[in-house]
Amino acid sequence: MALERESVENALFKAGYGTIFAFMLVPLVIVIATSFSPSGNLDFPPAGFSLKWYSAFFDNIDWLRAFDNSLVIGAGTTVIATFLGTTAAFGLEARRDRWTQLLVPVVIMPLLIPPVILGVTLLVYFNEMGLRSSYVSIILAHTLWATPLVFFVMQSIFQRFDWELRDAGMDLGANPIRVFVHVVLPNVKSGIFVSALLAFIISLQEFVMALFLSSYGTRTIPVLAWTTLRQSLTPIVSVVSTFLILISLVGILLAALATNLDFIAKRL
Repeated sequence: MALERESVENALFKAGYGTIFAFMLVPLVIVIATSFSPSGNLDFPPAGFSLKWYSAFFDNIDWLRAFDNSLVIGAGTTVIATFLGTTAAFGLEARRDRWTQLLVPVVIMPLLIPPVILGVTLLVYFNEMGLRSSYVSIILAHTLWATPLVFFVMQSIFQRFDWELRDAGMDLGANPIRVFVHVVLPNVKSGIFVSALLAFIISLQEFVMALFLSSYGTRTIPVLAWTTLRQSLTPIVSVVSTFLILISLVGILLAALATNLDFIAKRL
């Protein structure tokens, strides 16, 4: 009797999980389908199949510039956020004293502040510094959100790290930098890779702060998509959204290959 009840509960859980997963995928399917629409509207289901909006995307200088801007800003955000998040997590787990625990609320603070407030504050701050509408301002703004996520991922990685390996390297006379490069880094490189992918995806899709800080020459894809949709519902926005979805999916697959699916499931 207990076995039958457990089987029913497992079946209901899988059905509910599958329903939620399918419900989350429906908007993605609709966006991808409308990108192949032959008409000039976001029709679903599309009346036919056409690649003309993909061709229009590659012929549009504004969209290509926005795509390049997103890649440049995403790359800069990835480098800075991965470095800051990894070193912060390493320092916290390596020392584990009363003072280092104060680092945690400082790191997560940007996640607790509404992005509109961050955008306005950074706009005033960077304007005073003469960095308004520059790549540097947007990269630093995106880093505020990406760094805490990198920190949490790397903190869990360092909690599973065997710190006796680090101590053994120090006992053999190596300096801390050499120990980190030759002992610690090879054991946590998969986590760093996953963290970097996460930071890049976060930067690629961030909209609010980029809206406040960008100009015509530094607009990212989300900002240009929002500006375009205010004027017309063109399928070229679905084309761009499809590219973003594919980039995110590739990032998830690479992350799964870099670690393992069981580890990702436990963290989720």
